[in-house]
Amino acid sequence: MAGFENYLQDTQDIEREIERRGVALGIDWNDAEQVRVLAREAIEHVPSDMQRAMTRPIDYQQLAKVELFGLAALMLRTMQESASIGFESHGGVIWKTFARALWAEAEGHRAQAPKAPGTGA
Repeated sequence: MAGFENYLQDTQDIEREIERRGVALGIDWNDAEQVRVLAREAIEHVPSDMQRAMTRPIDYQQLAKVELFGLAALMLRTMQESASIGFESHGGVIWKTFARALWAEAEGHRAQAPKAPGTGA
């Protein structure tokens, strides 16, 4: 990271875009199970999702989902970067709801990942 970062503005901008994609996708951020499923999709999505979203005719629902997943990665990166300099950044309700679901899904994936041979696990 080089120079000054405005994490407060960044979190507000990212959350606003997450909220917009959520509206386009019909996400109810108060529905914990729906948000958890979305977070699972975000963790598991692959580059071919973007290609499918951009084929003609353009699948705008898929494109909104792919953009949302990119914003999720940006959200997590922003939190990690700010924490590395001792600043805790977080947005509002949607940010916190989605972040909790993403962290929970990431933990679940780590727990289910096959152990490498010779790791003792």
